Amino acid sequence: MIRLAMQKDLVAINDIYTQAIHAQATADTTPISMPTREAWFTAHPADQFPIYVCEVDTKVVAWLSITAYRPGRMALKKSAEISYYVDEQFLQQGIASQLLEHALAQASKLQLDTFIAIILENNLASIALMKKFGFTQWGHLPDVAEFDGKRVGHVYYGWQALK
Repeated sequence: MIRLAMQKDLVAINDIYTQAIHAQATADTTPISMPTREAWFTAHPADQFPIYVCEVDTKVVAWLSITAYRPGRMALKKSAEISYYVDEQFLQQGIASQLLEHALAQASKLQLDTFIAIILENNLASIALMKKFGFTQWGHLPDVAEFDGKRVGHVYYGWQALK
């Protein structure tokens, strides 16, 4: 079941994100504190930049956030960054696809027409998911992240409802 995230979901959201940090699937390298996560949650009003969670048997197993892209720059007000994370025990079960499909279906209601996903270039599963949903590569920043002495680039994938 996909629904809007609630305050009570923040521990699960943070636990799933911490898994991604340990897997080096995000550019953060240390866990996010709960006060920081709570501020992040507050900065995502449900009617504009929602956070969705996916539950399996009442357990939050994945989440997706829609975040303002370059907040405050009004020419970009219809563009948003989209990010998602899935509990490692629920990977490769179609949950990310369900979340992404749900988010894209909400774009017009949120008055958004452009989604941008910023992905580490070695995250081939996420790149494949973006392509599956019609995202195309819009940019590449080579070697901007470093994990244990190894450099990794960021790729930018974009989707527009205008097409």
